[in-house]
Amino acid sequence: MIAFCPGCSQPMTARCGMQRVWHWAHRGNRNCDPWWEPETPWHRGWKDQFPEGWQEVIQRDEAGEKHIADVKTEYGLVIEFQHSHLPAQEMAAREVFHRNMVWVVDGTRLKRDRSRFLQGRRLFRLIPRTSIFITPSPEACFPIAWAKCTAPVFFDFEGVAATSEPSGPNPSMLWCLLPERVEGHAIVAALPASAFINAARKRAEIFPGQAILGMVATRFRYERALEASRWAYASPPRRRRPFRRSSRMRDA
Repeated sequence: MIAFCPGCSQPMTARCGMQRVWHWAHRGNRNCDPWWEPETPWHRGWKDQFPEGWQEVIQRDEAGEKHIADVKTEYGLVIEFQHSHLPAQEMAAREVFHRNMVWVVDGTRLKRDRSRFLQGRRLFRLIPRTSIFITPSPEACFPIAWAKCTAPVFFDFEGVAATSEPSGPNPSMLWCLLPERVEGHAIVAALPASAFINAARKRAEIFPGQAILGMVATRFRYERALEASRWAYASPPRRRRPFRRSSRMRDA
């Protein structure tokens, strides 16, 4: 079976083997997008959460540079699913090219990543009545390369794409590291995978980023004011009365 690539119009061949996910491949070693990486079952599982027309969408910038987005929703949000290691320069280039985008990173690729996250999560501090956390050391639980992104990064430490029922009493969770910092603290949000998918299907952003930043900044101001009031209303230390010798002590 032969088809043609929508990006470069070159012929492609169906690969339907037993070892890898079925896919279309360029003949020989040619590939029309230098950002392309081999697709894994994790990739395909995530892509299939979205309509087929949103998958593998060709993007062009003002200069005519062309790349293929893993998913681009009808609201303009690009979702890039990343399994393999990504050089920092390419990471930054994709964020500039796609602009309104989020990453979904396979946190199960390296065995130590999940245990490292669970250990580093002890440093998280919850914003009351939310699923938002702050931490002074995001590099303690997330790969340091992703801690420098300018787009939100959702880490999948559970292999959510392989889960047929993402909702339920114990839903699979994604952990989002937002790119902004507030008073030196990173912001991390916990989100069920099903909520991520629903949000991407309905709007142009997963989280209201500016609202979250404002909420965290307000929390810091509140905590400082509360601490100051505690000091202001604290009882002053009692002054000791000067020692006076009694008459008995003087007569002794």
